Amino acid sequence: MVFLVLAGLAAGAATFLQGPIAQLVASVQGPADYTGTGGKKVVFMIHDGETGQDIAQALADQDVVKSFDAFYDLLRKESPAPVFQPGAYQLSTKMSGRAALDRLLDPASHLNQTVLITEGTVAVDVLQLLSEGTDIPLAELQTAAADVASFGLPAEAKTLEGFLFPDTYSFPPGLSAHDALQKLVDSQFQALDRAGVAPERRWSTIVLAALIQKEAGPNDFFKVSRVFHNRTDPAQWDSGRMQSDATVAYGTGKTHVVTTTDAERADASNPYNTYIHPGLPVGPISNPGRVAIDAALHPADGPWLYFVTWNQETRETIFSTTADEHEAAVVKWQAWMKENPEYG
Repeated sequence: MVFLVLAGLAAGAATFLQGPIAQLVASVQGPADYTGTGGKKVVFMIHDGETGQDIAQALADQDVVKSFDAFYDLLRKESPAPVFQPGAYQLSTKMSGRAALDRLLDPASHLNQTVLITEGTVAVDVLQLLSEGTDIPLAELQTAAADVASFGLPAEAKTLEGFLFPDTYSFPPGLSAHDALQKLVDSQFQALDRAGVAPERRWSTIVLAALIQKEAGPNDFFKVSRVFHNRTDPAQWDSGRMQSDATVAYGTGKTHVVTTTDAERADASNPYNTYIHPGLPVGPISNPGRVAIDAALHPADGPWLYFVTWNQETRETIFSTTADEHEAAVVKWQAWMKENPEYG
């Protein structure tokens, strides 16, 4: 019995010491870092106003560096402090923090007239990205974008939202703001054509694809699509309301958050409020990519009527058929949001 007690104490002590030992090892070894100069090439964007922390996190998110600290710890030691210019840079995956920093400070890595637009970016941010990556002033882009009728969009379109295809673009110097935007619009038309979408179906397809793009991660797009298709079926969902927080948030102008308030969901003056207004939203709420378009056209088979992306970092989503199942999933999401308030 004494031996068992001592063994238990030893095991407990070992468990207790695991944290401090791990911290000691990390302090000696330094942050997790890759060792080479990189793998496959990627385009990395630095946006106007971003801090060193923002850049470090974005590098880690794109697997350019192995961890936030691999870049940020090195950056903090630099003297004088580096000054980064907004725009696109040619980097690689799996770079050491040192290699990534050197590349970002090398003028040869700065890709002039190049812009990376990721899936789900909203139109107002696309204009900002184009201005940062080219020599086109933001004011000129905003003026050109306001002339919606000149881009050949469906008659329902009131803005360019939804029709600015996400991709990496290289523009020739001196290109006009209108021609730059037209290139993105033409690319979205080409994506729709390749997906077999007839011109008369472009609007409805983009509206649904943009909603799907904003509501979950790519692995769940086809199931999310099924939920919205099921909610258009009166036999399954008699209210006809999509009840999407993403549409409500878009209508309030809060395009970077996933939560809404009771008052916002009750506001009938918001035309994008799908808790009040039945059917799909009045227009696209993001610029969708190929996978979201495919999902809009080919929903997965399933009975789901509810979903909640409970982990906003990993985009893990729970799909439910009954209201009780959904309420349990919402509780899980609320607990995660409480621990991660920055996603609110």
